[in-house]
Amino acid sequence: MLEKSLNEELTLYKSKQFPRFFKDSAKRYSVTLGLGGNIGDLPRRLERLNYFFKRSILCDLIKTGPILKNPPFGYIDQDDFYNTVIMVKTNLQPRAFLKYVLEVERKFGRKRSFANAPRTLDIDIIFYENRKMKSKILTLPHPCWQERESVVIPMAYMEQH
Repeated sequence: MLEKSLNEELTLYKSKQFPRFFKDSAKRYSVTLGLGGNIGDLPRRLERLNYFFKRSILCDLIKTGPILKNPPFGYIDQDDFYNTVIMVKTNLQPRAFLKYVLEVERKFGRKRSFANAPRTLDIDIIFYENRKMKSKILTLPHPCWQERESVVIPMAYMEQH
């Protein structure tokens, strides 16, 4: 894995799978996902997640950004996070897709204890096409995405290429 320090807090990683561009898809909806976590070997888990999405019949993996190692926010007494952004295409509607990604998190060992707690995998829906919605379970686009380096930096790289 190639490593590039952006500053004393941020490190960008590139590997065979991150960033990578795959085939386009005939599925209807483009969805940008933020991925991250800080428990265990996250770069390896993100590689496994790529393979999981590539085998899924519910979504097609279109492209991935590089992985960013960054400090936690909110609850800061925990290890640094590894984050990236990916784009997938799906035929599922937003709420059904949310249910799907919550199940994927569970399959990858996610346990919810408190807000901003350490985690094995976090999957956030950043954008779902250009849709806007706000409900108790889902807000689109994801609130405050533009303030998070963990989203903005990998997404900027992904959009440039």
